[in-house]
Amino acid sequence: MERVLDTAALLHWPPQRLAGGVCAPSQIRELEALSPARALLVESSDLVWRAVSTEALEQAKACAKTTGDLPRLSDVDLDVLALALEVNGLLVTDDYRLQNTYQHAGGSVEPVANAPSKQVWIWEQRCTGCGASSAVSSDASRSKKGQLGDCGVCGSPVVIKRRRS
Repeated sequence: MERVLDTAALLHWPPQRLAGGVCAPSQIRELEALSPARALLVESSDLVWRAVSTEALEQAKACAKTTGDLPRLSDVDLDVLALALEVNGLLVTDDYRLQNTYQHAGGSVEPVANAPSKQVWIWEQRCTGCGASSAVSSDASRSKKGQLGDCGVCGSPVVIKRRRS
């Protein structure tokens, strides 16, 4: 089974452990921004750099939309998820949203350094005032934090929360 490596593995694992891992070209740009020296080391490692197909990227977005994780995944996260889905590989990541989405799609994950997620969650939009909830909309702002807008019922901020059981 191929291992698809998230940027956390590229940052923290020794080069020997990275050997044979599958990565997206967008990850090297992310790595260069985070650590230029590490990017040079990683580029000389025995990695498989694979372009992400449009079909796999659309599948990744659909999976992330189903779980409600889409607004909180970056473009690089979506590339990594798309590769994992495309090769049906082991996704190596500490990102709990990536783990959640990939496990929900039936994939296997391995953490880089942190403990793996224990549950698969579905997220929803919830008003901080009146508690009104709905599925996370596909046009929700894609950022790691912050509110999604104002509630149509009471005007309070709407945030992403784990769906109540």
